[in-house]
Amino acid sequence: MAFINWARRCAPAVLSTLALIAAPAGTALAQGSYVRLVVAFPAGGPSDLMARVISEQLGKELKQNVVVENRPGGNGAVAAQYVLHEPADGKTLWITTAGAITINPSLYPKLAYSVKDFAPVSLVVNTPEMLVVNPKNPARNAKEFVANAGKGGQVNFASSGIGSMPHMAIALLSEKTKVQFLHVPEKGAAPAISDLMGGHVDAFVGDVPGIQALVKSGGLKGLAIASPKRSQLFPDIPTFAEEGIPGMELLNNWSGIYVSAKTPAATVDQLNQAIRRTIADPTVAAKLRELGVEPQATSPAELAALAERDSTQWSRIIKTNNIQPE
Repeated sequence: MAFINWARRCAPAVLSTLALIAAPAGTALAQGSYVRLVVAFPAGGPSDLMARVISEQLGKELKQNVVVENRPGGNGAVAAQYVLHEPADGKTLWITTAGAITINPSLYPKLAYSVKDFAPVSLVVNTPEMLVVNPKNPARNAKEFVANAGKGGQVNFASSGIGSMPHMAIALLSEKTKVQFLHVPEKGAAPAISDLMGGHVDAFVGDVPGIQALVKSGGLKGLAIASPKRSQLFPDIPTFAEEGIPGMELLNNWSGIYVSAKTPAATVDQLNQAIRRTIADPTVAAKLRELGVEPQATSPAELAALAERDSTQWSRIIKTNNIQPE
């Protein structure tokens, strides 16, 4: 991925940050009991399914039982606080989407947790976003959609809520195209998709895992994907860059694994190596791709660099658009 080259160039700078947040080296992961993989979303959703795909193989690599625990609520705050309240022994892992790390700190003035209290372990997957419309929409691609929107008239763009990644997508698309859209925040992706299918809104940008079934069945029409390259699941849907809208590939609702910053460095390294082997497993990688995500493990420094880059971008978007939490 393009960001890895960028991350490697920035690694020396972020290593100093990691040195501050990581605890002194200690013993490796203790055997016995089990490892918790904490998910900030309900059971059955894309993040939960992804966690369950990797949990069995991760357990084999760690020689531990890995149990998925769902701690939804507070835009990730419930899961974050739960992890911090557990012993910093590497046996309570937080698998989180990008928003809780890169958007929430700039969106909420009184966030219930601090990102500085966590140490990055590894990226797990990249999750591309796709622009979708109702099948009755005349636009055949993103270029036509933007051109039609620019002709005047109100274009209603649904999101899964204020400050969500789909909301950031709307703001970023508006910035890149110089076209204004009316943001319609919903209480989650499901009602946003429902309103789009019902013709109450004009468009939605969502995680591929949450919309792929509807796109494949024809319930929604995919116009462009925010990724450096086309999706293996949707080879006929062009990237935004191919449609003449560069910069949208930065829209990546990635998922990564974090632990308490007090976790010994040797334990973080052991976890990182186990995650790398897990993601490299052909069966695991294939199952993840079937979900619509792209598996990719990184070093802690590379994940830190990615999060820093995205945090800077979303902070700017939030301030420029005066986005306020509900």
